[in-house]
Amino acid sequence: MRVTEVVLSVGIGMLFAIGTFLVLRRDLVRVIFGVIVLSQATNVYLITMGGIQGVAPVVGGHGGHGETAVTDPLVQALVLTAVVIGLATTAFALVLAYRVYEEHGTIDLDRLQGVER
Repeated sequence: MRVTEVVLSVGIGMLFAIGTFLVLRRDLVRVIFGVIVLSQATNVYLITMGGIQGVAPVVGGHGGHGETAVTDPLVQALVLTAVVIGLATTAFALVLAYRVYEEHGTIDLDRLQGVER
C-alpha cells in the first residue's frame, strides 16, 4: 500500500464519520451540512477508486507504445456533475431551512416534530 492510499483512506473515513455525526444532530442546518460532507466524501471516494495515478487522458500519441496508464476521465466527469448538482441541492435545502425558520421560529428537529425532551 502506498502512503497516498493510506492518507486518502483515513481522510475519506474521517469525512464519512464527520458527515454521519452531523446528520444525527437535532439542528436542521447541521443536518444539511452533514449531507454536504457525506456527498463530498463520496466524490473523493469515487475519484480515488477511479485512479489518481496515471497521465491525463488528453495527451497526444495514444497507442499504448510503452506509455503509462491513463486516468479514467469518466469518473472525473461524473464527479464534476455530482458537484454541480450537489451545489444546487445545497442551495435549495438552505433556502428551505430558512423558510422553515421563518414559519416555525426554530430549526430544532424535535420541536418541529412536536417531541418534548
